[in-house]
Amino acid sequence: MLPPVPSLAAYGISPEHGFLPPEQPLETLPDLYYAKWEAIAANLHPLLLSRRIRPVVDRLPLLSTQHLQTDAEWRRAYVILVFLLHSYVWGGDRPAERIPPQLTVPLFQVCERLEVPPVATYAGVCLWNYKPIFPDEPADNLGNLACLQTFTGSLDEQWFYLVSVAIEAQGAPALPLMLQAIAAARVGDARQVTDCLQRFAEILDGITSLLQRLYEQCDPHVFYHRIRPYLAGSKNMSEAGLPHGLLYDDGTHPPEHRQYGGGSNAQSSLIQFFDIALGVEHRPTGVTRDDQKKAAAAASSPETSKPRHGFIHEMREYMPGPHRRFLQDVEAVANIRAFVDARRTDAGLRIAYEACLSMLRNMRDKHIQIVSRYIIVQSRGAHQAPQPGLRPTAMNLATVVPKDSKKLRGTGGTALIPFLKQARDETGEPAIDAWARRLLSNTPGALDSASLSKVGEQPDGHLKVVGLCGTWTADDSEGGICHW
Repeated sequence: MLPPVPSLAAYGISPEHGFLPPEQPLETLPDLYYAKWEAIAANLHPLLLSRRIRPVVDRLPLLSTQHLQTDAEWRRAYVILVFLLHSYVWGGDRPAERIPPQLTVPLFQVCERLEVPPVATYAGVCLWNYKPIFPDEPADNLGNLACLQTFTGSLDEQWFYLVSVAIEAQGAPALPLMLQAIAAARVGDARQVTDCLQRFAEILDGITSLLQRLYEQCDPHVFYHRIRPYLAGSKNMSEAGLPHGLLYDDGTHPPEHRQYGGGSNAQSSLIQFFDIALGVEHRPTGVTRDDQKKAAAAASSPETSKPRHGFIHEMREYMPGPHRRFLQDVEAVANIRAFVDARRTDAGLRIAYEACLSMLRNMRDKHIQIVSRYIIVQSRGAHQAPQPGLRPTAMNLATVVPKDSKKLRGTGGTALIPFLKQARDETGEPAIDAWARRLLSNTPGALDSASLSKVGEQPDGHLKVVGLCGTWTADDSEGGICHW
């Protein structure tokens, strides 16, 4: 018997707001017991500027979470605590390895309640960290959004988060739409599936347009040098000064090192839902379809035949628990790819499906361009000698750039470009028509929707950037802006 098609309400997900909270996030915790937390959060920018964040946090009393009542209050507490955590770690000349009990104890309790790890996740910096300027206007309107908390207070940082919030809002209708398509496929209603896919392609196109609005208010230099370092986690951060991760001291047991990836758009349940709905499968970076087939054929037991999960699957562990379970349950019933494959002669259905793949791949093309401009280009000029008399440069992701560009790290600890290229190319693999598969691949001579006047991709998959001072090619590995 087939499992039921998931109901959004069972996971606390709204058909109007998607993975954004059903109620507006709180701007402050209502109980004055948490006034000290709120006071530091409200003054985070000057505390970071003056390098006073660590002594101020060290003097905090250890506050209990027993006064947190509603889900909105628990989410607000999480936002405050992870912003304080990352400020404490990256707010000095060298990263702080030990996290004091004043942060560790309440953060662990809040994270247990919300089913998220004790680190700044996509949920903490985007989903639960915004407010509409006018509540009666839609949240997918970037002109109607504001951030509740930032590290720098800059417009660039707010815009970086809010573009993702607007994408989540604009993509929310895709959730009930594609669940409807799955239900229609079960009963063989090809016409309804086609209609749903056509509307889904339009939603994906709109999201890509929103993604490209990042350029409007987020300067690449400001992002790379001022914002991105605070989003870094503690995983694979040896070169940035955290060789073993962080020591979360709860004041009772000897602290042990823990490593977590930082905030990443790969933690967006919406983007992963798109892949699941369309049957797009992602492999560990560097593993081809042929590699996967050979490994499956060579497996001699169920234990050895278990697939090795890649970065995208790993990022589900950073999503709120209900969102993670929703994706798992949708994965168990996803049938659109098989439905279309079984009806290859239905041209309307096939074209609608492949239009969705094309739009999703185009979105990933645009993201690669963004990564090139905001990360790779900026990293080229990161090593500059400090001027005499100035304070030594702090150690973080922006200042510690490995000589080998293949080791360039994202905030979550992964490398950069090959992961993105592979994820994009895997998006076109389910295409039914041979011509469409060729169009959606990187085959030499195929159309490349990623080409721009300044950023273009070569047939061999390398990025070629043409700048005022010449050209260079990028062959870096995994990730995204914060690694997608």
